[in-house]
Amino acid sequence: MYDVDVPLVVMNSFNTDEDTAKALRKYTGFRVKIYSFNQSRYPRINKETLMPIASSCTEKQDTDEEVWYPPGHGDFYESFVNSGLCKQFIDEGKTYCFLSNIDNLGATVDLKILNFLVSETSNSSPPEFIMEVTDKTRGDVKGGTLCWYEEKLRLLEIAQVPKEHVDEFKSINKFKIFNTNNLWANLKAIQRNATNNMFQLEIIINPKTLDNGLNIVQLETAAGAAIKTFEGSVGINVPRSRFLPVKKTSDLLIVMSNLYTMKHGTLVMNPNRMFQSVPLCKLGDNHFSKVQEFLRRFAGMPDMLELDHITVSGDVTFGKGVSLKGTVIIIANHGDRIDIPPGAILENKIVSGNLRILDH
Repeated sequence: MYDVDVPLVVMNSFNTDEDTAKALRKYTGFRVKIYSFNQSRYPRINKETLMPIASSCTEKQDTDEEVWYPPGHGDFYESFVNSGLCKQFIDEGKTYCFLSNIDNLGATVDLKILNFLVSETSNSSPPEFIMEVTDKTRGDVKGGTLCWYEEKLRLLEIAQVPKEHVDEFKSINKFKIFNTNNLWANLKAIQRNATNNMFQLEIIINPKTLDNGLNIVQLETAAGAAIKTFEGSVGINVPRSRFLPVKKTSDLLIVMSNLYTMKHGTLVMNPNRMFQSVPLCKLGDNHFSKVQEFLRRFAGMPDMLELDHITVSGDVTFGKGVSLKGTVIIIANHGDRIDIPPGAILENKIVSGNLRILDH
């Protein structure tokens, strides 16, 4: 429509670089420039000794990937500058970059926000950094929020909150917004802050247990925490439609259903849905956590336009043309199996026990 070149840049870790390269090859003939770079790799720390569990600093000498980790998306800025791409885009005349989590299917380049960034007023210069926030619901109580501290706008994550104040942090009455991690940043400001070593972001301590039982600690940073390093940073409250993450198969069911349609490359809510909110969807981990297993259990995506809440647990499959309305709970206990037949309409129903319909 605008006949401009907007490149796509993917930040990978050593875990995802090879798979991403394979996925991007099929876009070789498309009219879009795609770049990728790797973020840093840090050594995991033994929780007991507080020493790195890596035996060497070089990848060639220590190939065990379990001893390394990517240090969170807060590493974007310095890795982006170190890759040379930031300077390249500045030299090409580009001014801003739009950052988002790759699993957020609602994150698109919004021209209204871009126009706000480039429109100087007589009183002030455009902000160097924008964080998109949206209204918090009970499902978002762990999301980071904005606060004003030491004359700066800052991101406050739940990991930084003392235990005695966690319930207060989760209150949707006190903290009404949360960070979508859709971020806009001035390229020259990124280059300047990296050169001046200004990206001293708050550390998030992430304890984990490896498959071998070893307790380790990962020190991570969040991209939104960089808001304090830029001049004139602001938060913009955006519609919920710009936050559509797909982290679990329950999220995948929602976006693959008829709740959404594709319009100009963007997922939009089906206009026939009476409510702007999506249903609460819970799928059992034992049978639905893997994408291949999830897809095998649906002969076709169900009609969910009138659905408020669905919980599915156990060995459950769905036939074609199933319609789910209101609140639907389907529980197959251990050893049981439930096959929802093709064309079934479930409205405000609880299905449990054993149900199999076999072809004759």
